[in-house]
Amino acid sequence: MHVTGTVPPPAPAPQDTHGGPAHPGDTPDGGGRRTRRFGLPVATALVMGNIIGGGIFLLPASIAPYGTISLLAFGVLTVGAVALALVFGRLAERDPRTGGPYVYAREAFGDFAGFLAAWAYWITTWVSNAALAVAAVGYLDVLIPVGEHRWTACLAALVIQWLPALANYAGTRYVGAVQVVSTVLKLVPLVLVAVGGLFFFDAGNLGPFQASGESAMGAVSAAAAILLFSYLGVESAAVSAGEVRDARRTVGRATVIGTAGAAVVYLLGTLAVFGTVAHDRLVESGAPFSDAVNGMFGGAWGGWTVAVAALVSMTGCLNGWTLLSAQTSYAAAKDGLFPAPLARKRRGVPTAGVGVTVLLASLLTVYNYAFGTARVFETLVLVTTFTATVPYLLATAAQLFHLVSGRRERVDRGRLVRDLVVASVAAAFSLWLVAGAGYQAVYQGVLFLFGGVLVYAVMAARKQRTAAGTVSR
Repeated sequence: MHVTGTVPPPAPAPQDTHGGPAHPGDTPDGGGRRTRRFGLPVATALVMGNIIGGGIFLLPASIAPYGTISLLAFGVLTVGAVALALVFGRLAERDPRTGGPYVYAREAFGDFAGFLAAWAYWITTWVSNAALAVAAVGYLDVLIPVGEHRWTACLAALVIQWLPALANYAGTRYVGAVQVVSTVLKLVPLVLVAVGGLFFFDAGNLGPFQASGESAMGAVSAAAAILLFSYLGVESAAVSAGEVRDARRTVGRATVIGTAGAAVVYLLGTLAVFGTVAHDRLVESGAPFSDAVNGMFGGAWGGWTVAVAALVSMTGCLNGWTLLSAQTSYAAAKDGLFPAPLARKRRGVPTAGVGVTVLLASLLTVYNYAFGTARVFETLVLVTTFTATVPYLLATAAQLFHLVSGRRERVDRGRLVRDLVVASVAAAFSLWLVAGAGYQAVYQGVLFLFGGVLVYAVMAARKQRTAAGTVSR
């Protein structure tokens, strides 16, 4: 239902959605300068880099208590994540504008649905950035003792947040470079463990198939609840579609390749750790990849290696999520649903959006260290697991809306059945994400969404007043 009037469908976008730059791959920014746009490698790195964060370095130990049956949960979730990736690819092919889920929800259902998608996603990004920075300090402490004093740790967390923000301020060319380099560097040790683990694999280390004593379905569901959010980030290329070269083709390919690549790394890396670290030891491990490296090659250098890899991984995530946060608020601001300053761009990057993102994440980080409210901070992080699913559900709903509406210009009849099946699987996956977030996270997340309704009321009223003033003149 349209709250503030219908939203006209976008005109078919040309291959270059920025007005035809003089050189392929370049686009003018707000100041008339040319900025480099993302190709397939950078777009794929953005997806993989945002999916694979620091959590993978603890993931094997987190699911080990359920036994090797947890690997089945990986398989089920991978199918759902790839289905969601395919949906984003189809939506981006139809509407290759910056904003991703926001654009799809608004075009299908109107301003209010688009605002909810943008609001929920925006909250997810900056709260997650604060969480990533705080977690990164733990890995930094392995290399440099910064955790002994809380304000030293706080300063380190702030530096870790602001460095990727500065890369964003430098422009899309540097954002892409940081993303590619960080993705490659993080994959090297993960692939090393995944491939090396094949030569040191010992089936005796796997432990029982079901270690939790639950039913098979209960064990898979419990493990899935931990793994569900490992795939957040599949929408990364779609959110930045306006900065992607030949977005109609590239976004879909980058999303599927990046998601599938992350799934392979997750699955092989976890399997390798399962086969190289004894099960009873893995259950108690605080650094499973370090234990795996030490077990394969001897010595105690695994901890340093994994700490460096984790820091690189999290820095790359912060780089990508900062851009996505700014791009989402930029798209909504262009339509009058977020404050106008967020619609400013420089060198292809919404600079005001980057500043607001890093400022809010920094304030939340300082609050965490100042008051020692780890419990409140953890609750906020859990909330993001719910808020991230809101744009997913709205995007899959938009795809189903287009498929069922029967509008020939928006539906490929030859792929209708396949697209319906894929969209249905993606919708089920998104609902599973909501269920996995837990009652407390859903409750708190709904409060965040209702707070956004008040913001929407103000912005919609201002937009209507501006439109009325324009008509009267």
